[in-house]
This record gives sequence, structure tokens and C-alpha cells, in this order.
Amino acid sequence: MGKVIAIANQKGGVGKTTTAINLAASLAATEHSTLLLDIDPQANCTSGIGLGEDEISASIYEVLIGEVPAAEAVVTTEMPFLDMLPSHINLVGAEIEMIDEMQREKILSNALPRVRRKYDFVVIDCPPSLGLLTLNSLTAANSVLIPVQAEYFALEGLGQLLNTIKIVRQHLNPDLEIEGVLLTMFDTRLNLSNQVAREVRSYFGDKVFETIVQRNVRLSEAPSFGKPAILYEASSKGAKNYMALAREILEKNQEYIEGHHTSENGEAEPGGNAAQSSTASSSSENADGESVSETIGEDSSGAEGESTPADDFSL
Repeated sequence: MGKVIAIANQKGGVGKTTTAINLAASLAATEHSTLLLDIDPQANCTSGIGLGEDEISASIYEVLIGEVPAAEAVVTTEMPFLDMLPSHINLVGAEIEMIDEMQREKILSNALPRVRRKYDFVVIDCPPSLGLLTLNSLTAANSVLIPVQAEYFALEGLGQLLNTIKIVRQHLNPDLEIEGVLLTMFDTRLNLSNQVAREVRSYFGDKVFETIVQRNVRLSEAPSFGKPAILYEASSKGAKNYMALAREILEKNQEYIEGHHTSENGEAEPGGNAAQSSTASSSSENADGESVSETIGEDSSGAEGESTPADDFSL
């Protein structure tokens, strides 16, 4: 099965959707089959790839409520090797509809196995929250990529996100890893950007990608034309930055990709969360009978005096 990478950060405006679109397009440009999955009710990822509402017969909303299988909601894009599982504004009510479902945190995970076999990578654009939709994404993912804006409040809230990832590993998806931390919106003219970059690297060490996504006009313009940057203007800094990120991820996951291609030929597939342990299934509720989503909803900021957000989660 293909590797599932969730792009997550509950802080808005850090470049999650831009990263999801352009990372998926860059992976596809290297001729690796990629599925871009939009699970954000704002559906910016869907429109940013050039899909209008009239082109969508089914979305991730219908998949989550069980009306259609995931494979029937997938649509092709103008870019070879890149498919899309779109979102819709109806997804706003999905969390309410899912709340009474058994194992509601695993609905997406249970819906994806058949469709992800077709792809080398599945990239999920998560909403800017730590609600049930993000929780489903983290449960279905092999890894999480965290975009961090190169601004003063860049690390605000990261402790809560890392704690959520820790809880997901303990109760739902023990194989979830941090793919990396990506610095976005980097302005080379500002000393502040360099200071933030140094601070992030001191917190997260080698988990921070070497690639830094610089502020770029073309990167901002591309979504209004319904294109990833690589199709809008391949020579732009933004397009080059995301191609560099794709190369980093490919280099890191070469063994996984080879194992995926081997499994397509009928041989054993490497370990991963495609066959999550029964321990994770049996521990989807804690000792007091609370669901994991309820546990995460509580104040989980931890004791005061913790030195860095990275201390909340073993990297």
C-alpha cells in the first residue's frame, strides 16, 4: 500500500493546503502515483487543484458517512500521476454525524485500504483544528508532516499537536511517525525568519527538513488559476522548493516505495499501519471508557515548565 502522509497543524495560515497541493504535484512530477485527499471542509485544496463543484459527483464527505466507497469519489486531474479525493462544504457537519459511530476515529482508516493500493503516496490536507477529522487523518496516516510558519508565534500550539500525535500512537495508530517539520513562508530579507529557523531546528533537530519554502508570489497566485505551482510556473522559487521537498521525502522513503512495488507483484508488503496491531484497536478507549477524541478534547498541555514542545513527544 502507498504511504499516507497527513499535513497537519491546528494553527491556521501556516501553509498546510499550499504544501499538500504542491507536495502531491511534485511527487506526481517524479512519476510516483499520488492521491491528494482533501479532508478540510473549506475545500481550498480541491479548488486549488482546479476542481469545481460541478465536476464532483462525490466527495470525502460521502465516503466518511458511508454513502460511497472511496474509489468512487476519486477524480483525475490535469496532471499525470495525480488524482484527487475532493472535499465539500457539507463536510462541516460530518463530525456531528460521526459522533455516535463506533470507532469513529477509524472511519477514514477503514475506508482507505482499497484505494491506497493504487498509489505510491496519499497526501492528506487536514483542517486547522484537532477535531475528529484531523484525528481520523492521523489514525489513517503512516506519518505526519508539520508545516511551521517562519514567524514569531511559529511554535505556539505545537505542544498540543505533538501531544495529540502521542495519544494517537498510544491508542489508535502505533506506527504513526513524524515525517518532518517544514519551515514555510520564509522571508530571506528578515532576520526574524532566520531566528525562527534556528529555534525550530534547536527544538526538532534532524526532524526539520533541509528544504525551506520561501515566500513567493507565484506560489500565492497559482491556486487562483486552479494549478499547482509546478504547472503554473515551474521556474518559480516556490515550485523549486516543493520539488526539493519531494526529493527529500522520496530519498527518505525509498525502501518503503520499493516494498510497495514489490507487494504489487504479489509479494509480502513491508510493515506499516495498513495492518495496525490489535493493541491499537482494543485501546481506542482509555481506562475510564472515554473515547480518544474526548481525551484529546481535554486540556492536554501538560505540566508547566516543560522546556520545549518537542519534550511532549518522543521524536
